[in-house]
Amino acid sequence: MAFDRPARRAVLIGLPLAVAAGPVVASAQTPRRMTAYKTPWCGCCGGWIAHMRQAGWTVEVVEREDLAPIRARHGIPDRLASCHTAVVGAYAVEGHVPAGDVDRLLRERPAARALSAPGMPAGSPGMEAAGREPYTTVLILADGSTRVFGRHNGA
Repeated sequence: MAFDRPARRAVLIGLPLAVAAGPVVASAQTPRRMTAYKTPWCGCCGGWIAHMRQAGWTVEVVEREDLAPIRARHGIPDRLASCHTAVVGAYAVEGHVPAGDVDRLLRERPAARALSAPGMPAGSPGMEAAGREPYTTVLILADGSTRVFGRHNGA
């Protein structure tokens, strides 16, 4: 069967329209934006921010000398603190939480205040140079209680 010239022309004319429609579809999705609060002297926070950006997040970075007021505003107790706090929508993300856990948090939308990777676990995003240890991410529920949300590095 011979290729019909009018049909070929329609395909060639429609191709630029299909390509142009791509970004329109992508921009209709919810933007993946967060604000990350960190101290000016913390280097591993930059590694976590790079991890989030590589996962498709737009991260606004705000440097503060003291992050305790931000943690307090979001109900993150000192025992679950880390070196940086991000805010995405109604949630705080404390420390070196993997991007996949943040995506799951926003997909499931639990009745919670925050998601935390307490401390600075070796092998978590931004802490790869420190080795590798099992760790969990912890959901801080609206009533202040906690439950394990994710298990990483064999935890």
